[in-house]
Amino acid sequence: WDETHFGKMGSYYINRTFFFDVHPPLGKMLIGLAGYLSGYDGTFPFQKPGDRYEQHNYVGMRGVRRYRLFCAFLGSCLVPFAYLTVLELSKSLPAALLTAFILIFDTGCITLSQYILLDPILMFFLMGAVLSMVKCNSCADRPFSASWWFWLSLTGVNLAGAMGVKFVGLFVVLLVGLNTIYDLWDLLGDLSVSLVMFGKHLLSRVLCLILLPLALYMAMFAVHFTVLNKSGPGDGFFSSAFQSQLIGNNLHNVSVPE
Repeated sequence: WDETHFGKMGSYYINRTFFFDVHPPLGKMLIGLAGYLSGYDGTFPFQKPGDRYEQHNYVGMRGVRRYRLFCAFLGSCLVPFAYLTVLELSKSLPAALLTAFILIFDTGCITLSQYILLDPILMFFLMGAVLSMVKCNSCADRPFSASWWFWLSLTGVNLAGAMGVKFVGLFVVLLVGLNTIYDLWDLLGDLSVSLVMFGKHLLSRVLCLILLPLALYMAMFAVHFTVLNKSGPGDGFFSSAFQSQLIGNNLHNVSVPE
């Protein structure tokens, strides 16, 4: 059922048709982009579950059998993400391998990654954020190095990605936030760290873990509203002034008083 829901929204992006959904736009935009780049023309109706795709090129969005494309590829990335995270935390190769094998043979993970769903996209960013956070923590002995900045910035990017797919991404924001508070509290209690250095640590985290994710999150909506410039099923959720900007709407280019 969900594939008919999000596949249809991918088609809306390809056709530039305005719609409204409860989730933020990033996941559907990526599905639409994957379909567009793989040759899908956005014409499949997605009316009910089980409809045959026939000649429609859906593989780019979904990924089946030997084709590990988009959703299936992102789902496959969860295995190395989990392996690297556990290896970094435990320094135990058997523990990391066990974690990877558990995911490889997890039926639910395999199933979710086979269809046009937001779940593999969300999990990709969630686990990417955790891995980046753990990698950044491992660079704590060399703060402000290139690797430290890379992993800290990548953590912020993944936080924006998780929030941009579904609002449950807030849970990983909470996790990273608590980890950051712990780090800063530890630095504040370290007498060898000057207040100036502590201020640099604080500002770097504000920049990479707050301002960067917020900027990326707003940029997603800027792209969303720029791409969807044609009248569609989401018009009625917005004001008359907004509807007047949509091509094909009854109010298009009509002068609307303030």
